[in-house]
Amino acid sequence: MLKVAEAGRQVSVQPSVLDSNGENVLFEVTARVPVKHLHRGKAYRLNLRYRYNNGLSEDTVGRLAFLSGEYVYDPEHKNQLVITKQFSFPYVATKNPGFLVATPEVYELGQESQRRRAPEITLARGIVTTGRLVVRQDTAIQIVPISVSNVMSGTRVLPFFFDAGQSAIRNYLGTNVAALEDFIDANQHTEKVMVVAGHSPDSLDMRDPRLADKRVQALLRYYKKRVDGYSYLNSVRSIKFETAAYHRRWDLFLNKVQASALKPDQIDSVLFIINDTPGTFAEKERRLRTLSFYDYLEQYVYPVMRFGTVAVKYTAPKRYDSEIYLLSKKIVEKQTEADALTPEELRYSAQLTPLLAEKQRIYETSVATTGRWEAYYNLGVVLQLRSEKEVNAKVERAYLRRAATNFVLAAHRNPTAALFYRAASAYHRAGDRLEALQSYDYAIKLGGARQMLYKVFADKAALEIEIGQLDDALGSLSYSNKTYQNLMNRALIHLLKGDHAGATVLYYEALQLKPNDALSYYCQAVVAARTKNETLLGQQLRRAVELDRSFANRAVEDLEFQEYAGSKTFVEALR
Repeated sequence: MLKVAEAGRQVSVQPSVLDSNGENVLFEVTARVPVKHLHRGKAYRLNLRYRYNNGLSEDTVGRLAFLSGEYVYDPEHKNQLVITKQFSFPYVATKNPGFLVATPEVYELGQESQRRRAPEITLARGIVTTGRLVVRQDTAIQIVPISVSNVMSGTRVLPFFFDAGQSAIRNYLGTNVAALEDFIDANQHTEKVMVVAGHSPDSLDMRDPRLADKRVQALLRYYKKRVDGYSYLNSVRSIKFETAAYHRRWDLFLNKVQASALKPDQIDSVLFIINDTPGTFAEKERRLRTLSFYDYLEQYVYPVMRFGTVAVKYTAPKRYDSEIYLLSKKIVEKQTEADALTPEELRYSAQLTPLLAEKQRIYETSVATTGRWEAYYNLGVVLQLRSEKEVNAKVERAYLRRAATNFVLAAHRNPTAALFYRAASAYHRAGDRLEALQSYDYAIKLGGARQMLYKVFADKAALEIEIGQLDDALGSLSYSNKTYQNLMNRALIHLLKGDHAGATVLYYEALQLKPNDALSYYCQAVVAARTKNETLLGQQLRRAVELDRSFANRAVEDLEFQEYAGSKTFVEALR
């Protein structure tokens, strides 16, 4: 049975040289054997395997079994059976070069251990990688720069709130006593202190006409006592104090009402009572009590009218870069609290060290303590820069994936096309194609500057070529501009689709934008090989090798040139 089948066996593979199509190698196998080989209870089959790595590795691809329902009669040769079947296996760079082999055998149905094998046959060579000549030019990536002033000066404003009818400074909810004490104890050089206070219109606050003055004095006494007891840089005599007590200020009340959650008609009712009806301050307050929403005024507006404010104009001692850097190290090592530096100073401190590992720890701390998008973004940048220094591909991809995650977190906090593009780019480089496509789409949907969107569409097209979606890639390129990257990738699509003339024109245009480009010449040599133009092949390949010697090694292994590998033209071109 095996002898009869083998005597008339015919096997063909399309394409004859295996080709990568995106992430997979796709091919079709057609096998014919004589009808007379059939025997009840037994079957003939071809076991397909792909062998690579100098024969040390192989993958099982599938099988063609001449069983009832699997084969048909050849319409041209009735004495032959035929099976046509499509196969694929994942593309990995290490699988090139390799061979598709088949092992013919017959076996007992239901007892596959009972079988006889014929010698192995080689069906096709693999893999042509022309489809992977995608051009993708990375945009330079930079940390978001932070600048901070070493001269720390300004005005610190601290609000305080009092209980109804009271002038005593409270030390629970709604107080800034601790913040005021910390500020005085920090010994910032103080020039002036302004203390103001007011009262609410309700009867409890209105019982004492001097309540606002008492609140001012309470804050002023507290401030002076703290300076006398805890400040070595300032003294009460060196500070200029100003005070103001606000009495019966309807304007302050109306400002709060207009900034409240009251409805427009309710606000109009308050404005009418205050501005358009006669009466004393107390009479107008009593009219407010008649409003259906008075409980809102009583609960949310009156309490903030019982306020006091301390505004301090100060100049802090000059803070040097060295101090910022040392403090940041202490924060990272948890030797001091994170608020020893402002969020901006903490991010700025990362710029003061050239070490990527230190930058990474500072930004990780900044992310944990502030959650700012700039911190996430800069952490992503540092992780991507670290990936570029890695020689281990697995570690490199791990860094890129972490970078992409931080770019996404930055983009969620500051949704822009630029940030999602960064995430897509990192995922793309890490080989996470689905995540990259998703982030490219987010960037496009958010919109942005025209040049940014051109780059997003260009890189999205490159990714679509890599995964074999050629028509989608052409669609993306139609929204981008005319660049070297886009011309090269459009030319590659034409080449893969068999439009050799169109590919040649586009490769020539790419050379106009980037003269002496070895890759353009090499691709034109591939076009010449596919169109059987040996003379042009030699010319273009010679030019590519002159510009970049690495293309000589590539050409030797490239199955596009297998028909010319021993020709004088090919050998001369590689010298």
